Order: sequence, then structure tokens, then C-alpha cells
Amino acid sequence: MEQAQAGILQFVDQSPGFTGALIPEAQVFFVPYLLPTDQNHLARFFKESKAINEDFEELYAEQGLELLVMFPEGEVAMTTKEPVRSCEDLNEVKFRVMTNPLLVESYKAFGATPTPLPWGEVYGGLQTNIIQGQENPTFFLYSTKLYEVTDHITYTGHNNFTTAVMANKDFFDGLGDEDKKVIEDAAASAFDYIVEYQKGLADSELKKIMEAKPEMTVTVLTEEERACFKEAAVDVEKTFIEMTGDSGKAILDQLKADLEATKN
Repeated sequence: MEQAQAGILQFVDQSPGFTGALIPEAQVFFVPYLLPTDQNHLARFFKESKAINEDFEELYAEQGLELLVMFPEGEVAMTTKEPVRSCEDLNEVKFRVMTNPLLVESYKAFGATPTPLPWGEVYGGLQTNIIQGQENPTFFLYSTKLYEVTDHITYTGHNNFTTAVMANKDFFDGLGDEDKKVIEDAAASAFDYIVEYQKGLADSELKKIMEAKPEMTVTVLTEEERACFKEAAVDVEKTFIEMTGDSGKAILDQLKADLEATKN
């Protein structure tokens, strides 16, 4: 991200989870139960949202970045050493989170002991029991072999992983209109492809995990079991507003309006 800001890199693909310190409002994507689980609704929202395509574009521009596209990568799953059926089951569990202030607050509210760690330390941390849990979309659990060092996958429906593609703003602004259009068209085409591709990816990769480790348990929490997590989400939303002030509240309100507008 810093290299892209400095112009050493022209393009970067990074989750808002890693830009929270730089653009505090981007942490809105970690407010639990804000994003829908319905994939078609999610795709419409990302494509048509004013907050994403206008408001965030301005916030990224202020940091020297041209926001080209944001897209969903799949529902986030928790992987743990012990089963999770409620917030109580996360009590004293050292749960790895990205170095994102709001994600730390989310898992604190869920009852866990949030432990920010760079990605490179996660597999080893789980292997040596320094941490006992982490979250990521399903395809990532398979590709990074995290199932080898955890025993339970739990879907609480609390979030969908979001990623953003950006360009260094000076570089992008220095391009001719034709080249800008090529990049914007490529980003739009990639969005359409990714949205369709990732729909079936969770199922296919989960099947591969179960083939590699049949004893792995997979749990989708019921509405009743999700109640404590949803209750905690209310406090996390308040924390987000406290952390980001009026600008964060405005982004949150606009996102909610966009979600409502893209329901059908």
C-alpha cells in the first residue's frame, strides 16, 4: 500500500482490512452483519453502491490512490481448534485478526482474545497453539492449508471478505483518456468474472478440504445461535462511529441506503 502511494508500484490489490489505519472509514466493511449473505444482492450492491463508487473513491484519492474497483471474495468462516456454537465458546480463545482496529473490537465483542498478526505468522501460530483461531473466506482456507492446523469451520454469517484494486493516483491521472478507459473497462470485466467465479468457489473448496481432512467439522450456525454475535454487532457499529466520527457515520448511513436500494 505504501509503495503504491509512493508510486513505486502502479497498482495494488488489498483488502480494506489493511487500510483501516490509512482510511478509517474503510473499516465499515468489518461491521458484523452489515453485508448480506445473498450473493446476487451482494454483487448488485458492490456494482451500484454510491458509497463505494463515489464516496470511497474520494477518500482513497485523498491518500494518493485511485480506487478502481471493490469486490466480494466470499463469506468469511471462522476456523478454530474447538467447536464454536456461541460467543461463550470463544471465551479466552486467542483469535488471529488482521491489524485492523475495528476487527479487534469485533472479536473482543464476540468474546475472544483478538490477536493481530501478520499473515505470514498465522499457520505457524496455529500449529504451535500461540493462537487457536482465525477467519478467512473458504477458498483461502483450502489454498493456504489452514485446515491442517485447525479442526472446526464455523459459518456465523457475520461478514463477507472485501478486496479493492487501486492505482497510484499520479500515475493514473497522467494517463491518456484511452488508457484510462482500458483500465476501467478491464476492472469492470474482472468484477463481473470474479463475482460469478467466486459463487461456486466456497462449495468446491470446502469439498476439497473435506476430502483432505474428513474429520474436519463444518457448522452453519442457526439464527438462534447467531443471536449473541448479532447482539455484539450493535456495539461494534457504535464503536465504528466513535472511531470515525461524522465521516464514518455518513459512510455507514450511505452503505445502508445502498444495501436497501439494491435488495431487488
